Amino acid sequence: MPQIDVHARSLAPPQRVWSLLADTRSWAQWAPLDEITVEDGQGVGEVRRVRSGRITTVERVTALEPPRRYVYEILSGLPIRGYVAEVVLSPAPGDGTDIRWRSTFRTRVPGTGWAIQRLVHRTIRNGAAALARAAERQP
Repeated sequence: MPQIDVHARSLAPPQRVWSLLADTRSWAQWAPLDEITVEDGQGVGEVRRVRSGRITTVERVTALEPPRRYVYEILSGLPIRGYVAEVVLSPAPGDGTDIRWRSTFRTRVPGTGWAIQRLVHRTIRNGAAALARAAERQP
């Protein structure tokens, strides 16, 4: 089962990082995405459509523990099953926030795990770094 574990650090406090992470509508402003649309709900159970290049996924938020933990799953759009991602925010030593963004999934097509893992790793790495920078720019 492929696993991805990305770390980033923001100079912003955890509450400021959380405010961006928990507001799906803000993602289009800071995340490396082309489009994000909330289709249903808000908070836990929220379903959103995320487009990046030619790939569009449908995701659902499954857990929120403000201002510390954010969990979502991918329902469709990639040839994978059981995709779950967890973002954990914790105070960094000194000041700021440590961001840990982890995900696991199973591939549907044998032999494609490495390619999908590479794509997902790059997306998460870029997203975590963009979240860290965007929180630092917030007043």
